[in-house]
Amino acid sequence: MGVVIRTAGHGDRELVVRLLDEAFQDDPVSSWVFPDEEYRRRTHHRLMAVFTDAVLADGRIDLTEDGAACALWLPVPADGHTGDDSGEDHREGAADGPAQVREAVDPENERVELIARLTDGIHPSGRAHEYLWMIGVAPERQGEGLGTALIESVLDRCDREGLPAYLEASSARGRSLYERLGFEFTGRALDLPDGPRMWPMWREPRSPATA
Repeated sequence: MGVVIRTAGHGDRELVVRLLDEAFQDDPVSSWVFPDEEYRRRTHHRLMAVFTDAVLADGRIDLTEDGAACALWLPVPADGHTGDDSGEDHREGAADGPAQVREAVDPENERVELIARLTDGIHPSGRAHEYLWMIGVAPERQGEGLGTALIESVLDRCDREGLPAYLEASSARGRSLYERLGFEFTGRALDLPDGPRMWPMWREPRSPATA
């Protein structure tokens, strides 16, 4: 029996935040943003809440029916600006997003803002694409193929619509998984200051003949 996937709504917000918090507690990037383990246990969920709210507003969250895994996707237009608004005012607001996230999550923590600015700086522009911002699987359910099922459901649509997809892998293990799904390393890694490496990865849509 296949994995049943549905689109999460605002009523699923707390479930998604809790799921992401648990899934990313020991992620290399989360550990860099919040180096102190005890402080991370108390604070990390705030960052996941900001991410969840942003995607509920401007993108889509896919959730397995059993609530064990979720994927946060944002549509990125060719001009590189996400969201429904347009115009100069929106672009100026988006540019200040990292500072706003820091203020909402952990005002004294420069790394909350820095990670957003660094990932924004390596994000491809010029072509519309789907951005896999985050994918989280409950720790006790990892290794069951739930994450792969969530990603493949969107990649199938990307292939039908001729859309590329993009993500940043936060671990070598994640990079290997994404390579099996057709993503390729862009060639420009992001080395966080005194921290781990991230791998930006891009996937061209596949035609029926190459899928």
